[in-house]
Amino acid sequence: MQDIEVISSRAMEACPYLSVVPSVEWVKAQPVVRKFPAKSRLFQREDAASYGLFLLSGTARISRVAEDGGETVLSRLQAGEVCALFVLSGLSGRDYPGAITAESEVEALFIAKESFLGWLQTHAEIRAAVFGGLLDGLLRIGEQYDGRRSQSLDARLAKALLRTSSEREPLLHVTHHELAVEIGSSREVVSRALRRYRNQGWIESGRGWIRVIHPEQLEALQGD
Repeated sequence: MQDIEVISSRAMEACPYLSVVPSVEWVKAQPVVRKFPAKSRLFQREDAASYGLFLLSGTARISRVAEDGGETVLSRLQAGEVCALFVLSGLSGRDYPGAITAESEVEALFIAKESFLGWLQTHAEIRAAVFGGLLDGLLRIGEQYDGRRSQSLDARLAKALLRTSSEREPLLHVTHHELAVEIGSSREVVSRALRRYRNQGWIESGRGWIRVIHPEQLEALQGD
């Protein structure tokens, strides 16, 4: 069993606003810190009935999963942030409509949902931090939507490839489907574009991986 004092200390490192929570409330919240590898699902509709979640390290994407299994990326979480969809669904009493997937190795704090909603109502510091992050998240969703409408597919795909690669780490462990979900396109369209990049010598690719060879060519696509 994890030590609550250790958990609360770790949580306050990533989320300083949690320092206002007294020890007795930490005990009632039944906190648990869990680590997840990249690409694993850490939160989904079923979990929202019981838990609240604070991201302590790494990055994760928030996506909406349709009834037919289609997935659309809505936003991203950074360390110290809370999913806007969870806050809104919890306060409205509606089902959580999305899922949270790790983009890197992540560490997350889970607490009882009743405690999470109670902290929002009781502690002004937590309320200000969470709702400030909620507003930022909604603004990012709007900016992402506007960007998708105004940018070409090549520009969106180039941005996605460059976002997760660098000169030191040019190798991406990502599938065509995952890229398609991120940029709001289909796997077939993304595969054709990647095939074109590979034929031009800009990337190398194989099953589940892509290596960026000429990032300057991809950077040029973003300016189209």
